[in-house]
Amino acid sequence: MGHTIEIPVWAAILVGTLGIAGLLDRVVGPSLRWVLRRRVNRAIDDLNQRLDLRIQPFKLTRRKVLVDRLVYDPQVMAALDEHVREEGIPRDVAMERVERYARETVPAFSAFAYFSFGARAARWISRALYRVRLGFIDEAALADIDRGAAVVFVMNHRSNMDYLLVTYLAAERSALSYAVGEWARVWGLSTLIRSMGAYFIRRRSRDALYRKVLSRYVAMATEGGVTQAVFPEGGLSRDGRLQGAKLGLLSYMAEGFEPGVSRDVAFVPVGLNYDRVLEDRVLTDGGEAGRFRFSPLVLAGFLSRLAWLRITGRMTRFGYACVSFGQPLSLAEFAARGEGLDVEALGEELMRRVGQVVPVLPVSLVATVLREADGPLSALDVKARTQVLMHALIGAGAHAHIPRGDEDYAVEVGLRMMRRRRLVTEEDGLLLANPDEAGLVDYYANAIAHLPRAG
Repeated sequence: MGHTIEIPVWAAILVGTLGIAGLLDRVVGPSLRWVLRRRVNRAIDDLNQRLDLRIQPFKLTRRKVLVDRLVYDPQVMAALDEHVREEGIPRDVAMERVERYARETVPAFSAFAYFSFGARAARWISRALYRVRLGFIDEAALADIDRGAAVVFVMNHRSNMDYLLVTYLAAERSALSYAVGEWARVWGLSTLIRSMGAYFIRRRSRDALYRKVLSRYVAMATEGGVTQAVFPEGGLSRDGRLQGAKLGLLSYMAEGFEPGVSRDVAFVPVGLNYDRVLEDRVLTDGGEAGRFRFSPLVLAGFLSRLAWLRITGRMTRFGYACVSFGQPLSLAEFAARGEGLDVEALGEELMRRVGQVVPVLPVSLVATVLREADGPLSALDVKARTQVLMHALIGAGAHAHIPRGDEDYAVEVGLRMMRRRRLVTEEDGLLLANPDEAGLVDYYANAIAHLPRAG
């Protein structure tokens, strides 16, 4: 009693700082959080007034709530119990695994990150690299989509640029939620991708427990009306051809669907094509070497070089990149066609519709002509044959992007791009597909090989 206690100045400052912080958290914190939430909600309301497809409440739900909901989903719990019986492991251990899978899968969508950063970055990068064009779009069919339906954009997969290109072109319509492969699960990038509303999938996993967690999240998001974008081919096309559909995600979206009871799903086919695919050489190498591996350092170096070339005025874009939107397919209408819901038939129908709207671009046209030629051709022969091919494809219903509406110029663009990359050789005024680059020539010709020709 009555003794003086001395404490260091730094300790007094620390205790005082912690006390003030606690006071602010208790008194000011709730009011500040209320103001911030109100501003965010107002911004989202403004966005929804502008967007054709509203951001659904499911996507705005707090991530922790969605994780808990997924973990304790009855079907996930049933799969967990079965896993415990089969593996003979403690339930707590299996529960930890389920929670890890749920946290790994559920995104952390931020409207601010998506529209203030993501969509703008996608626009800048896309337009810096390509002459971006919107090809065919069935506006009337898109406008007729049930406003209550969950919209799923179904796309062919030619490049990792697909994510940026479609995000940019669809930014005025909605915020897309992508299924992203394991290549993007790297520190830093994964946080950004989650904030953009994407969810990660382990494409090669055969773990039944993981598959159940993933399937239930996709089903929950679909039933919640989240606008999604999927690549049914599963991975990038290595030979340039349109691949068949892998049915995993489609089956999860259709799981338990009951026409007239469940929320309808409107699948919108999207076709993409490029005059140059950034990863083309990696993809056409074949084998494991053809697998894409993301490297933050490589990306940083690429973007730095791109910015420097732009600053110095030496930037040359990689030709045209074109996206077309086809006629939507209602899951309810598809299910009503036959007995039950055949997911395999659904996949085939969707890939058929995607194939119909893959744009025809100059490089694909010229590459096809040079591949099909019996020998060297003069520039005049290349031009004549390319125009004949162009008319045959358009006559059969294909959608071609003809730069400036000038067929001669389109051929010039295709030849210029191929010459720049040494895909074509020239000797004595005659042109021939470079035998040393036959794989790449085939790759670009294959992009439109599935399209029928008139006559």
